[in-house]
Amino acid sequence: MAEKHQQFESVIIRSLRLFRDRYFSNKDGKEDFMKTAAEQDNEEKESGFLESLPVGVQFQIMTFLSPSDICRLGATSQYWRAMVRDSLLWRYFLLRDMPGWSSIDHVSMPNLDMLDAPLISEDESLDDREEGDEKEREIKFDYMSEYLKGCPSCRQKWLPSRPTYAVMTSFLQYIVRPSEPRYAMFGPGMEQLDVSLVTRLVHAHDMLPLATTPSRQQINAIGSGISFMFKNQNKFNILTLYSTNRAERERARVEQQSIRSKLFTVEGTNDSGYPVYSPTPHVQLVSQVVDGFIYVANAESDRVDWKAEISQIRVLLNCAADPTSRPLLVLSCVSREQSETINTTKHRTPCVYVAKRLNLPQLSNPWMVQDTVVESLSGFLDGISWLLRSSGVKLHDSSP
Repeated sequence: MAEKHQQFESVIIRSLRLFRDRYFSNKDGKEDFMKTAAEQDNEEKESGFLESLPVGVQFQIMTFLSPSDICRLGATSQYWRAMVRDSLLWRYFLLRDMPGWSSIDHVSMPNLDMLDAPLISEDESLDDREEGDEKEREIKFDYMSEYLKGCPSCRQKWLPSRPTYAVMTSFLQYIVRPSEPRYAMFGPGMEQLDVSLVTRLVHAHDMLPLATTPSRQQINAIGSGISFMFKNQNKFNILTLYSTNRAERERARVEQQSIRSKLFTVEGTNDSGYPVYSPTPHVQLVSQVVDGFIYVANAESDRVDWKAEISQIRVLLNCAADPTSRPLLVLSCVSREQSETINTTKHRTPCVYVAKRLNLPQLSNPWMVQDTVVESLSGFLDGISWLLRSSGVKLHDSSP
């Protein structure tokens, strides 16, 4: 992997060097763009030192800059504006930084299919800068736009403004007090991880106080409802849906065995090889009345086949009264912080790849994947904040 990474860097440096030699060969790497002598002299004083550095050094400098700093660098001169638009450069940034992004949603999800395409040649990387060749430019992948759209530090600039009907909905909320939103929580991360997410939530009074005493009433011994208070302002209810009851879960964990889920019945497979599920009557009833869904994914698992999880998510979303309007929050969970499990074989699956493997970009529902550490509940409140806002709850804090 390290060797492949170094080869990619070498390709980028060669691409940037060939581009500079082709278009900025005059005046120590700068070309006359119809500027006056005074303008050229001023530009040389401001950015001539960086432009005179070897291309390899310039590339290394850019790797230490933030996306916004790179864009500012591109605004300093014609030379840097062209250099920072290199397609291979931003593909490199995507591959390097995406695994570290802590969240992604239906608005900011980059097109990962672009990264599966073979690397374009150096000549093709340079041709897209020639003026007038619009046809050639159209077939290039815009890695820069995909990066800026998905990067957490940049994505707020890409979020659409609220439409008129959303403003009206907020106004009506002042007149008619909305009921406490309810969310159905399910998924293998609730049962497979070493630390129980539900147990941590119930005992995290400093972070997420309980709004009421947890209900002991269960639905067919599968789940129960718990009401929480978000930042001491907004109540919400989580209805936990387990695939089995507690005794069966504990026995299966000790014996390292898989057990049949009581949430669904298997009816076969479709033409694409995906299993076809039918929710049990009580699960179907829950799905029809909740305001959204929380799917707890096991981000420690190295499984290859995600088809069962994809089908289960889709069948519950389709049971909702208005399927496409119910938001889906995916908590991409690991048990503990990475530093505490560095010597184990458990590694986090990046949230962008969780989204891809669960086929979330194909959903019509609003969705978000949020990295979460169960033991510390890191990331959990960020996900709940998004979920409440997506359900029409007006939050009075300054969180995103």
